[in-house]
Amino acid sequence: MPHIPPQADRRPEPAAQPPARSGVIELVLAESYPLLLEGMQSAFTFEAGFRVLAACADGDEALRAVGRHHPDVLVMDLEIPGDALRILGELSGKGLPTHVVLYAASLDEAVMLEAMRLGAKGIVLKTMSRHLLVQCVRKVHRGGTWVEKVSMSRAVDELLRYEAAYRDAAAVLSVRELEVIRMVASGQSNKEIADQLAVSHGTVKVHLHHVYQKLGVKGRLELALYAREKGLFSSLAPGRPRQLSK
Repeated sequence: MPHIPPQADRRPEPAAQPPARSGVIELVLAESYPLLLEGMQSAFTFEAGFRVLAACADGDEALRAVGRHHPDVLVMDLEIPGDALRILGELSGKGLPTHVVLYAASLDEAVMLEAMRLGAKGIVLKTMSRHLLVQCVRKVHRGGTWVEKVSMSRAVDELLRYEAAYRDAAAVLSVRELEVIRMVASGQSNKEIADQLAVSHGTVKVHLHHVYQKLGVKGRLELALYAREKGLFSSLAPGRPRQLSK
């Protein structure tokens, strides 16, 4: 009779661990009205492919949550206490990978353009249906942008014009020359410019002479009109030069 070896000790294998969730979009939500915040949280919680990491009642709380969790997308009310535009600027300065979607009761072109300049990737109306907000967040997460096209088309065109004008000027002018132009356009005299930049009156005149030559303008008035016509130093223009020390 053949020898049958004793049956090996068969211990139950550990249950297979579920694979790590991939492709899940992690969110931080910011809305000051508890009912709206709870509704938005529920909407994303029960939507496949989303995970809500934090639900915040003001902008500073949202800023801290983003710094702590590094979510894929921050969905924030434009009218959030703490100033949504300030929060956008701080997030941009931190260089975090989080994309920002703003939603608003109405669209103000200047505010929307400033939000875009500060890095907002999605702008939606509160009157939109839930599934469109979800679509917006998905698109922004993929690297796209979402803006109310009909309402914002003129504003976007204006932003692009400002960007092009600023790039053209920055290609031929130094940072200091751009700063001098900004001061001229705001109505400051050569003495005021010299005092503010802590340089001599003669240095300001030299900067202006170079600017006149580079832009083909003839004097302060024409320079100021050029800057204003091009929108160089509107709040919408990218990379507005900040005041420089000597």
